[in-house]
Amino acid sequence: MGICSEFGKPMERKAVIIGAGPAGLTAAYELLTRTDIVPVVLEMTPHIGGISRTVNFRGNRIDIGGHRFFSKSDRVMSWWLNIFPLQGAPARDDIILKREVPYSPEQWYAELALQEKAREAGFPDPETSDEVMLVRGRVSRILYLRKFFDYPITLSWETLSNLGVARSLKVGFSYLYAQAFPIREERSLQDFFINRFGRELYRSFFKDYTEKVWGVPCEEIKPEWGAQRVKGLSMSKAVLHALRKAVSRDASLAQKETETSLIERFLYPKLGPGQLWEKVASLVEEKGGKVLTRHEVCGLVRQGRRVVEVAARNFATGDVRSFPADYVFSSMPLRELVAAMGPDVPGEVKEVAAGLPYRDFVTVGVLLNKLKVRNESGMPTVNDIVPDNWIYVQERDVRLGRIQIFNNWSPYMVKDADKVWIGLEYFCNEGDDIWSMRDDDMAEYAIEELQKIDFIEREDVIDHVVVRVPKCYPAYLGSYERIGVVTAHLDELENLFPVGRNGMHRYNNQDHSMLTAMIAVDNILEGRTDKSNIWSVNTEREYLEEK
Repeated sequence: MGICSEFGKPMERKAVIIGAGPAGLTAAYELLTRTDIVPVVLEMTPHIGGISRTVNFRGNRIDIGGHRFFSKSDRVMSWWLNIFPLQGAPARDDIILKREVPYSPEQWYAELALQEKAREAGFPDPETSDEVMLVRGRVSRILYLRKFFDYPITLSWETLSNLGVARSLKVGFSYLYAQAFPIREERSLQDFFINRFGRELYRSFFKDYTEKVWGVPCEEIKPEWGAQRVKGLSMSKAVLHALRKAVSRDASLAQKETETSLIERFLYPKLGPGQLWEKVASLVEEKGGKVLTRHEVCGLVRQGRRVVEVAARNFATGDVRSFPADYVFSSMPLRELVAAMGPDVPGEVKEVAAGLPYRDFVTVGVLLNKLKVRNESGMPTVNDIVPDNWIYVQERDVRLGRIQIFNNWSPYMVKDADKVWIGLEYFCNEGDDIWSMRDDDMAEYAIEELQKIDFIEREDVIDHVVVRVPKCYPAYLGSYERIGVVTAHLDELENLFPVGRNGMHRYNNQDHSMLTAMIAVDNILEGRTDKSNIWSVNTEREYLEEK
């Protein structure tokens, strides 16, 4: 602890945290509960939660991108349940459907060694308590040929029936060929998918959707994207899972024996992911930290191998304020972090950072009386809507990438239980035709595409809203091959910790982002300046979470 010469009182150690998303808020909470370091969180937007925020439109809530609260890390699962306790009574749709909730909350808390927390919080009733984690079933499917297929794809009888005999035979033979003669050196995402699923299945179920996401052909995308998102999953594992599921189910919360893409249940805050992060932000302030929104970081001051000060511009006043820093956690895009570091950054580092690209995101929320598409899944739902959390749109004649059905994430996400509230997801580049379209035009475009794929009738549309989110997806394109030049330079600054998705330019999910922040705090407590353990998150199999 230093001594303030002006006042003669002990000085607090201070941390500046750039970004109020999962990584930044996890870092702030961890610092306040485990150290004597006091954080200030600087968030450029007016929102809390980053892309894990929840948008409230006239009482109907949008989850940007969809966030299953599931991790193979017990540390992350326990952390979430320490913020919001697990439900102890059925949710609204369970009550309506007279559906038993297939879990024992006491057993699940025991799995995570949270018995003491359970005694403190109990198991709240979601009908009377808002601060509660629901347990939700995972249903994700692919829409292709105007038919539904399992996601991840499996060679089930339903899949083969939907494909037809000729196409099914091509799928089977191409898969066997890929296993017998794999591509020896995977140079692209296309090679990665073909080796695991065969060329025909890749063309049918992976190629078009992936190219919608990234805006470039799969043969131009590095295989690292596949390694992070579907590592551990292959056709053989998907088939084995289907066979095992027919005999028995893994009823545990951890689902340790199940590939993450195949999990059957997940946790979810009653009012969406942003509800949890707004709670964490309030806890940070209660514990003595600060969370300042509409503050854009515009400069970092270095002394030797340390960052000692962060400058931020207040959007409301235009004033620039300096924040002293003993530690800095950054989840701002790497491209912008390097730009804010000023002229002392080596030219090659600046060049590589400036060439790191991103994909942006537009969600169109549409409120409906009903869907045209029929529920033929055999799964009971309120008003017999399709049971999916989200649907991957593999159809080539529309630009729509994915459909979320918020009723199925949580019945409390929709204001009127008799209506259907969906999110239509478009991947784009900031400034292109999708991004730049007027809100009403964008909504009409999305509604027309829904009609085109026979998902809705136009007369059932009640209301709509458009939400744009920049830099959702750090892309493994552009100068990404040379990103090591940037990370090596940043690692020289012993008190600077890049964390989270954009902070590391890595396609991390929420649990990965949280783990990077947790490990960074571990390093401070251990006096460790080497950051290799932070960069290793989501390269090891146990950290994987595929959306």
